[in-house]
Amino acid sequence: MTNAHDQSTAVDDPIVWVEDDPGSGGTPERSDFILAPYIRSNDLWATWQIVNTVAPYALLWILVVQAARLSPWLTPPLLVLMVLFSGRCFSLMHDCGHQSLFRSKPVNRGVGFLLGVINGIPQYPWSRGHAFHHKHNGNWDLYRGPSALVSTETFLAMDSFQQGFYQFLRHPLMLFPGGFFYLVIKPRVALLLGLCHYAAHGVRCWWNDPRLSLSSIHETYQPKYWYTDLEFQDLLLNNLCVVGSWVVLSHFIGAGLFWVLYSIVMACSAALFICIFFVQHNFEGSYAHRTEGWSSLTGAIDGTSLLRLPEILNWFTADIGYHNIHHLCSRIPNYHLKACHLRNASLLSRATTLTARQIPECFKFILWDRANDRLQSVAQVRSAQAC
Repeated sequence: MTNAHDQSTAVDDPIVWVEDDPGSGGTPERSDFILAPYIRSNDLWATWQIVNTVAPYALLWILVVQAARLSPWLTPPLLVLMVLFSGRCFSLMHDCGHQSLFRSKPVNRGVGFLLGVINGIPQYPWSRGHAFHHKHNGNWDLYRGPSALVSTETFLAMDSFQQGFYQFLRHPLMLFPGGFFYLVIKPRVALLLGLCHYAAHGVRCWWNDPRLSLSSIHETYQPKYWYTDLEFQDLLLNNLCVVGSWVVLSHFIGAGLFWVLYSIVMACSAALFICIFFVQHNFEGSYAHRTEGWSSLTGAIDGTSLLRLPEILNWFTADIGYHNIHHLCSRIPNYHLKACHLRNASLLSRATTLTARQIPECFKFILWDRANDRLQSVAQVRSAQAC
């Protein structure tokens, strides 16, 4: 496994599409796919998507506060809608990170930052980490998803308590507290710990040589909680905006009511998009290869699933269910994914198709069998060990 610093700094820009991979057997060649006509972004369409997402989300905040003051029983339907719109905000932020939603890179950057504030997460550092995932999808030596899954060997070397705790942390219900931590707590803790780490470095430098300038100290600093100056700037500005919005909204809404509503929305929306991301890469038969012999093209076709959701959920998730196409070419905006999939459907006939009913089954596959390049459930591993 590479360390986090290597993962983040290895990718400066989102991947446009996977390269051809020689020797991948029956996998179609990159040149077989018709992708180029679908790459062009449409600013008018993108602007409409932002308007029809952010405006309803803001309106729902007003409505849910009024409803909560009248009767708590009026709030659940509004909260469900807020969770879905929050998830759509994240999906559009994801497109901005790939420079695909708008034609202009600065516009994608600005809108992505705004959507990151809405979701509580610094968009630029997140998009760089996500680009690493695209570059190494299916290579489980380098990237093992948001759950940081371990190999079967590592799991079997654990004692019974460690094994139980590992499974507990990866239970589907842990998506909710885990999602809350991911959006609400982690970015704030990362900034505080990073600033303390930076300050400690400065003190050490001055202790060793009081004549050192601030620029010299900065040049010798090796960050632990961010990887570039731009990531730090995005992390800092995001925290200022997010925490500032908490203070303002708590003042006008009331701290108690605000945090009850905000916590529910953030925890549930994060659980939703983490769940979707997980099942689009962790499923029975998913391509889970070692670095040696790994094929990025096969990773896009066999290491991602086609998630067939009801049309209303496709809208709220910005068609990310067409995930094979997204991994074949991340510069295709969400509003062209479906058309591109239909155009190339014959080349994706072997891709795994999942429905909403099959999602719970995917959470069984939390171990990587490195020797056989596949994912396994704990039950499968224990059964094989018993034989």
